[in-house]
Amino acid sequence: MTLHSVRELELQDNSNSLESASCRLCGTTLRHTMVDLGMSPPCESFLPPHLVDAAETYFPLRVMICDCCWLAQLREYVNPQEIFTEYAYFSSYSTSWVDHAQRYAMMISERLNLSGEHLVVELASNDGYLLQHFSPLGVPVLGVEPAANVAAVAEERGVPTLVEFFGANLAHRLVAEGRAADLVIGNNVLAQVPDLNDFVAGVSILLKPEGVVTLEFPHIARLMSENQFDTIYHEHYSYFSLLTIETLAARHGMRVIDVEELPTHGGSLRVYLAHDDSQWKTSVAVTELRNRERAEGLDNISTYLAFDQRARQTKRKLLSFLIKAKDEGKTICGYGAPGKGNTLLNYCGIGRDFLDFTVDRNPYKHGRCTPGMRIPIRPVAAIEAVKPDYILILPWNLREEIIAQLEDAAEWGTKFVVPIPSVEIIDPRGDTQ
Repeated sequence: MTLHSVRELELQDNSNSLESASCRLCGTTLRHTMVDLGMSPPCESFLPPHLVDAAETYFPLRVMICDCCWLAQLREYVNPQEIFTEYAYFSSYSTSWVDHAQRYAMMISERLNLSGEHLVVELASNDGYLLQHFSPLGVPVLGVEPAANVAAVAEERGVPTLVEFFGANLAHRLVAEGRAADLVIGNNVLAQVPDLNDFVAGVSILLKPEGVVTLEFPHIARLMSENQFDTIYHEHYSYFSLLTIETLAARHGMRVIDVEELPTHGGSLRVYLAHDDSQWKTSVAVTELRNRERAEGLDNISTYLAFDQRARQTKRKLLSFLIKAKDEGKTICGYGAPGKGNTLLNYCGIGRDFLDFTVDRNPYKHGRCTPGMRIPIRPVAAIEAVKPDYILILPWNLREEIIAQLEDAAEWGTKFVVPIPSVEIIDPRGDTQ
């Protein structure tokens, strides 16, 4: 039997096992698996010391693709209340992300002529990393954030925040209170919403007749072309193309009026939405990207089914490097404890036999262990104390920022390992392998 025949059998088996699953956007029966990353615990469930020896719950990390609306999606294995009521991710610990947010606030305020008479509402506003930048501009804001621990930090910054999950019911309530929005912001939240239609219906309700919505999310075209399988985890229920976003917007009386391609999170889209009957014109960028997505096969099932083998190949190459390095007696530490890092560690089976520990700038994670592989998380200063031979950069989308933070590593002879899209060894003294 050929490898091709084996793959056909795998796809047939997966298709048969998923007959009862329906697309969360359009309701079509899901029949195709895009990628299967095995079993993994929720990626933000960092273990405190007293739970290191306790059992963890693992769920399938298997992405299905709808052959009608082209939404890539996980089943809702984990309830959002379990994930986001207390959350370990604080946006402000990424300097480059805060800078990105500040540039956005200035750009959008100028573009929409925002003033003290307008209202900006951010959904999943986290610790106020973005809305804080509207205050110096004199623009009123409101954050909606379900995680009480991070919302409290936003309030301390002077960012008014509702501790609730967003949907149509909350939107109706805000409008009744006179808090309809001129601008609705959703940065990297759409992927975390299991009920997409309720969420986007809420956005449409909350938005004023001539208001604008901006949504940022990783672009599935970049995810596939650059082997970014580690951006898949249970907290991200869905993965989007412009084609899918246009379908989603149309279901709720909105349309895409503009789109920008961003470098953030390994390659993202920022889409601008408005009501169907608004005065906003549609930019040529929308037509150009729509045509490019079709040319790249994002409306063809075979494009998605080819991704699984690329993820497996990246896994094998990373493990080959780590095995060789450990056989040579090298010390390896991690940098960062992001959600994507935990997908990578669990899918590849990288535990303390490879990584002695990892470090993170977020004090919330210090003293805890990563879910699944249970690698200890320490303050960044631990790197300098050990001076490892290699540092595995888990938030690879922040590679430049991290290498700049560890500028002294060149003196120790430490090299950086970037795992995605394929293994790359960076010598801060100037050599790249």
